[in-house]
Amino acid sequence: MPRDLPLKTLLLLGLTLVWATAPVLAAADEFPVTIEHSFGTTTIEAEPERVATVAWANHEVPLALGIVPVGFARANFGDDDGDGVLPWVSERLDELGADTPALFDEGDGIDFEAVAASRPDVILAAYSGLTRSEYETLSRIAPVIPHRDGAWATDWREVIRLNAAGLGRSDEGEALIGRIEGRIGEIVAEHPEIEGKTAMFVTHLDARDLSVIRFYSANDTRVQFLEDLGLRSPRSVVEASEPGSFSGEVSAERIDEFGDVDIFITYGGDTLLEAVEANPLTSRMKTVETGAIVLLGNDPVGTAANPTPLSIEYVLEDYVARLADAARKAE
Repeated sequence: MPRDLPLKTLLLLGLTLVWATAPVLAAADEFPVTIEHSFGTTTIEAEPERVATVAWANHEVPLALGIVPVGFARANFGDDDGDGVLPWVSERLDELGADTPALFDEGDGIDFEAVAASRPDVILAAYSGLTRSEYETLSRIAPVIPHRDGAWATDWREVIRLNAAGLGRSDEGEALIGRIEGRIGEIVAEHPEIEGKTAMFVTHLDARDLSVIRFYSANDTRVQFLEDLGLRSPRSVVEASEPGSFSGEVSAERIDEFGDVDIFITYGGDTLLEAVEANPLTSRMKTVETGAIVLLGNDPVGTAANPTPLSIEYVLEDYVARLADAARKAE
């Protein structure tokens, strides 16, 4: 092992060794289980046999733990073949020898009738934008595990912890977190050029109007995942972020303030890049001059930039390789 690896990387590698050598404890939680969350508490009296999930990625926790839900939300982004199931979910269903269960169409919001028709014993929604009204409606169907810190504010570790607790599988949830952290450590160790670089994750850029730069703050799960990979939020982005907000925006006329950004990440393709390079304001940004830009599309990597329990390992090598390529340009 190289002596000059950063401390964070060494610690993550240590987690990998612990995962590889330590016995896995899979003792089930004792029921009833009571879980605190944004809307109060939920008590689950007995181990659920029929598990339904709503919103984004919550179904990946039971699948990772070997449980096939009776229904979950149809994928509405990153679905490469149009079947409503993301590739890492399809792969896991195949591993479990299971057919695709009922898919809830949430294009116009939660399909309460479809959820009720699946006759669940518990409904997992740790990563979601559930309102109190939606929570109360779902609770008339089965006990619900919603978010703890607010809408769409649950990071991938907490998604696993909350949903695993709702299944009575807290120990298995912690073991899953340990395995993912270990894999992150292995891949990050192969790309030391990333460590310490700053990254700005832009929410959306319109090639027809580049007058405003909108970005995710350090409160967003995408940015938190970048920190898992050794990147940092630049001071300029932190200062431009409103307290408690998950995104911010500034006029492109202030683009020079982002001179401390090493890597620029956003959704888009060549058309967007050409517009950014041609624009008299955005072209002045250091990352545009160096080419340290990561463009994400409607593909597995673009989807998994917002990390989920199964997607992280599925796209990790590819995503980190793209970040490493940008980091080398930033040097």
